[in-house]
Amino acid sequence: MSTPKKLGPLQFILLAIPCIAVLAIPYFNKLEPSVFGIPFFYWWQLVWVPLSGVFIAIVYKMVVPSGSGD
Repeated sequence: MSTPKKLGPLQFILLAIPCIAVLAIPYFNKLEPSVFGIPFFYWWQLVWVPLSGVFIAIVYKMVVPSGSGD
């Protein structure tokens, strides 16, 4: 059984991007552009839910060796 690698700077950056994207409220706290009547503030946060999963999956693939069963 092989152990996962430690997180490097690239992995920390990839994991920090979604956190920063949803916590930088002054930059996206606005109504326009709206999508299907949903204000920008809400759809911006909703878009980052699946995108966060993508970033986490990328880091997972980089850290956990393939075929390790995890």
